[in-house]
Amino acid sequence: MIPSSQTKATMRNTGFIILVLAVFLIGFGVTLRYGLPFGDGGEQALAAPVAAPDDVLRAHFTSCDGPQRINCVVDGDTIWFAGDKIRILDINTPETSSPQCDREYRLGLQATARLTELMNDGPFSLEKGDEEADRYGRLLRRVTRGGQSLGDILIDEGLAERWQGYKGNWC
Repeated sequence: MIPSSQTKATMRNTGFIILVLAVFLIGFGVTLRYGLPFGDGGEQALAAPVAAPDDVLRAHFTSCDGPQRINCVVDGDTIWFAGDKIRILDINTPETSSPQCDREYRLGLQATARLTELMNDGPFSLEKGDEEADRYGRLLRRVTRGGQSLGDILIDEGLAERWQGYKGNWC
């Protein structure tokens, strides 16, 4: 029996619907596995705050990838400034050196890049907290510009969480 033209059209439509559904499901699966291409939740980068007159510290920050660590960014919550290793005290960011999953590593790289951008965006201040240093000997400081914590910007962009005394799960 030869299929009618109506049957052929129905078969073509069914094939097209199956193709579209397959592409959608593959894209959905890739998104679940690797996240959205423009950030984890589609967050946009916030504008860096404007420096206040008392923001007098300034340096050009690069990635900490060699033995000379004067002014560089280790990861999203640790920097070297003027030769001192500083842990940003009000945030926790995903790990890049020992991530638990691909998502954590990817977010850690984004947090590191964003912190580097924020640190290079103008003068800043370092504020002491209740403790001088952590158990690893890193100075504990809040990094601010214009009175606003740069850590809060990373939190608002989904690249950090508020420090709770322990590492969060980014997977």
